[in-house]
Amino acid sequence: MYSKNARGASERKSNTHNKLGNLRYSYKRHIKEKLIEMLLLLAAFFSVLITFAIIYMLVKESIVFFQQVSVWEFLTSTQWTPLFDDAHYGILPLVSGTIVSSAVALLVALPLGTIIAIYLSEFASFTVREIAKPFLELLGGIPTIVYGYFALLFVTPLLQMIFPNLPGFSLLSAGLVMGIMIIPYVSSMTEDAMRSVPMHLREGSYAMGATRLQTAIRVVMPAAFSGIAAAYILGISRAVGETMVVAIAAGMQPNLTWNPMEQAATITAYIVQVSLGDLPHGSIGYQTIFAAGLTLLLITLIFNILGHLLRKRYREMY
Repeated sequence: MYSKNARGASERKSNTHNKLGNLRYSYKRHIKEKLIEMLLLLAAFFSVLITFAIIYMLVKESIVFFQQVSVWEFLTSTQWTPLFDDAHYGILPLVSGTIVSSAVALLVALPLGTIIAIYLSEFASFTVREIAKPFLELLGGIPTIVYGYFALLFVTPLLQMIFPNLPGFSLLSAGLVMGIMIIPYVSSMTEDAMRSVPMHLREGSYAMGATRLQTAIRVVMPAAFSGIAAAYILGISRAVGETMVVAIAAGMQPNLTWNPMEQAATITAYIVQVSLGDLPHGSIGYQTIFAAGLTLLLITLIFNILGHLLRKRYREMY
């Protein structure tokens, strides 16, 4: 009996010694941790450096453009014909096309994405969720040029059956397909935000007699508002920055219009048009793509700032 107790005490002492030995200062472990810390810091610094490099490039080239074209003309003129002999440099036609196509896309993506997220988060069974979500996210992996030809060759003829006067290129067709393309981004992030809400909030709502739909809309969604706002801002940024769908299906004719039934060019479509290599580098026509890109960057930045303020204002801590 005594030997067993002594053996047990010896084993406990040995285990304690081994644990203390693991907690001792180790030069090799310290070096490894410092290397990992440096790699993580370099990765973060590299992403910030790329962002600043993009901004520097856009601002530098845009300054050259604005030395020849006044900012007032750029912001107020209603004609955008930089490649014509009678050149005009008003960005408003491109901005209007971008806003209209994005608005149509968001009218499709935000409601449908939110409804899908509510269903997957609050109503769908585990099996249904595991089957439906991968198929939904598969839409986000389809190349955007495929969406563009889908809009031009399939959606536009269907819309022309409803609206006979609809032209072959239109902001409506491009916007609808863009909305379908953005749905996975909105629904996935919204569902993640809703599922992060603690279960006790739902249980408290059920205990008060609320239905699942009432709980989802009046309890879960307000609690997940910061995450939902982030999903919406991502959807807006995705719509504003989309290129191939609008370049193929919306037309490339700069047209100051707020009617989605007409064709128009967007900022991204114009950049694609000019970047094909037909213009010499350094010409004012070539410099317009940097001014247009800077405008697009500022629009996206405004939406991201608004999203940050919303998240900061309505963020819930649990």
